[in-house]
Amino acid sequence: MPSGGGVAAAPTSNQASSPDAEASRRFVVWTRAAVVLVLVAGVALRFLTRSPLWLDEALTVNIASHPLGEITRLLGHDGAPPLYYFMLHFWMKLFGTGDVATRSLAGLCGVVNLPIAWLTGYRVGARWWSLEEADPASAARRTATGKVTAWSVTLLLASSPFAVYYDTEARMYGFVLLLGTLGVLAVTSLLRRPSPSRAIALAAVCSALLYSHYWSLYACAVAGVVALWCAWRGPHRAAARYGLAALVAAGVSFLPWFPTFWFQLHHTGTPWAAPADYTAVVFAFTQFAGGASTPGRVLALVFFFLAVLALFGAALDRRRVVLDLRTRPGVRALTAGVIGTLLVAIVAGRISGSTFADRYTSVIAFPALLIFAYGMASLTDPRVRAGVLGVAVAVGLAASVPNATLLRTQAGEAAAAISAGARPGDVVAYCPDQLGPSVSRLLGSGYRQLTFPRSAPPQIVDWVNYDTAIRAASPWRFAQELLTLAGTHTIWYVSAPAYQGFGNDCQDIALDLAKARTPHLALANRPADTPFETYEGMSVERFAAR
Repeated sequence: MPSGGGVAAAPTSNQASSPDAEASRRFVVWTRAAVVLVLVAGVALRFLTRSPLWLDEALTVNIASHPLGEITRLLGHDGAPPLYYFMLHFWMKLFGTGDVATRSLAGLCGVVNLPIAWLTGYRVGARWWSLEEADPASAARRTATGKVTAWSVTLLLASSPFAVYYDTEARMYGFVLLLGTLGVLAVTSLLRRPSPSRAIALAAVCSALLYSHYWSLYACAVAGVVALWCAWRGPHRAAARYGLAALVAAGVSFLPWFPTFWFQLHHTGTPWAAPADYTAVVFAFTQFAGGASTPGRVLALVFFFLAVLALFGAALDRRRVVLDLRTRPGVRALTAGVIGTLLVAIVAGRISGSTFADRYTSVIAFPALLIFAYGMASLTDPRVRAGVLGVAVAVGLAASVPNATLLRTQAGEAAAAISAGARPGDVVAYCPDQLGPSVSRLLGSGYRQLTFPRSAPPQIVDWVNYDTAIRAASPWRFAQELLTLAGTHTIWYVSAPAYQGFGNDCQDIALDLAKARTPHLALANRPADTPFETYEGMSVERFAAR
């Protein structure tokens, strides 16, 4: 961390020859070198992954490949808002539909996020310190605290396993991470100097969030409650009123999409998983640290330590920190916003039957990292602070590096197994249909492909009334349809057990096919122990005509 960040002060000329001055100079040089290495590694990791696209990524690319008007229709059957799909549509026109090309848009969002994170961290850190220190002569310390927070949050974001993972997905979550950072920056700017132009900037960010992911509704709702209270009787009344106006404007901008959202709310949802309980609040913070991996668990402990310091810690001197149970101003508001968003989302999910997935928390990931980063301000000794930050960054990178080699899906292996023995005219079947987008993308044309439960093509999953469609489908009829369609050709059956709502349907289809043809296992389902829930295992069976 550069010396301007408060980690180490540059020696004066009359100290230049002293041993302490020389040690301080070396410390600054090595710290700056480490910062550069972390930033380079963080940027590189956002473009490194060898896994094929898994279900959600392949489905996103397939939808975004259609004309704009068709995208809006398809999204009505998918369950997502349209902004990122429109962005990806034009991105693919420029750079193609390959794995690297489609993921690079999220990677670019991750890289752009780093300098914005620095600016946001600086402004928030300096402001939070000014709330704690009434002495106007503390301007130098306020600036130093801002720089400490800025460099800390930038390095935590660069090395974040959560951010690296979703910045390498062809999905909207890297973009939502960026919007979350811009949202904090917009709020901070509005608090510093309330004005119509800054309210417009906040409205634009909130509108983009609403059109990118529906969890933004929960974050905006929590922000609206806080702004309403502040406008009524709390501090910053002028800024709060501008903020309320910005949220209302964002809500109005969402009205054209509202009919589609209302249809999705009643007919799509998340039929692939059950609603979460309140332990998901803890789960969310462990996922920010990298999940169940060993480095992730270590980083979670560091984050907990930093969160305690951020909320309660006050430096007594260079070696001692005292805890103030009243909590620190500024930090408690952001912490309440982060936890409040999680709680509102869980309650809404339990009411509506929607589930919780760690990727949904992208909207609050940066605010959480900002809280952890401000915990560094309680550590006034530069070497202690650098040591704690160094541990957090090191274990964060250790948890991020496996993402470059992690297979998020067996789609590549399944497609290779089919291609190795299939002939034109063979039938490829998928149960459930959720395996279709990732595998069919790699197979190309030349095969007749069907999915269970709707007997539809594999490129798009129709989530409308999904549970009803599963209950209405007959595994036996689907097997007979495959046998009739195949004739003398081979049936390649791609399946996976234990998908929500399917029960034994996929196994029953295989048994019915085995009554007419001899099965041969071409690929075994290979379960994996990964810190994220998106691993997509599958098996491939070959049923050749007798």
